[in-house]
Amino acid sequence: MGGSLRVAVLGAPGVGKTAIIRQFLFGDYPERHRPTDGPRLYRPAVLLDGAVYDLSIRDGDVAGPGPSPGGVEEWPDPKDWSLQDTDAFVLVYDICSPDSFDYVKALRQRIAETRPAGAPEAPILVVGNKRDRQRLRFGPRRALAALVRRGWRCGYLECSAKYNWHVLRLFRELLSCALVRSRPAHPALRLQGALHPARCIIM
Repeated sequence: MGGSLRVAVLGAPGVGKTAIIRQFLFGDYPERHRPTDGPRLYRPAVLLDGAVYDLSIRDGDVAGPGPSPGGVEEWPDPKDWSLQDTDAFVLVYDICSPDSFDYVKALRQRIAETRPAGAPEAPILVVGNKRDRQRLRFGPRRALAALVRRGWRCGYLECSAKYNWHVLRLFRELLSCALVRSRPAHPALRLQGALHPARCIIM
């Protein structure tokens, strides 16, 4: 048995968080968007490099900033949406929506601010969804990837939940990085690069 990992999939409403999770777990895609009604928790078992891991994948829009009547963003108490005890984060934005990218930027900052002092660093993978709408994207992929990787020090990947493109890869890389960071003997191995050979299978 490999152990357990807690993963939070966060982002603005409508960016495809639930669609990504459902493609990963069930191989299906809802053609009609339905807003997620509150946070949901999925508990799959995953086979990664020969070891079985129990995952807790949290999905929901409640984890982000919300506009107050005065126009100032307000955040729920971080303890209510479990930022402090999450092992890895997937921050999803829509490659056609600059506002959803700004939302992810704010989420990433909030995660950094709420991690307890001395707590191990939780890997963050920023995911640009809706790659199938490439012609409508708001910015070049290389520039966004460089900003996220070098400026934010997070992993970056683009996917299409609709066509199940790179969905498995994003979870494989995230989980591999979370496991690497839990092993002090390998501090230099980073999210991007050396993780592609890992095999990840839903059980």
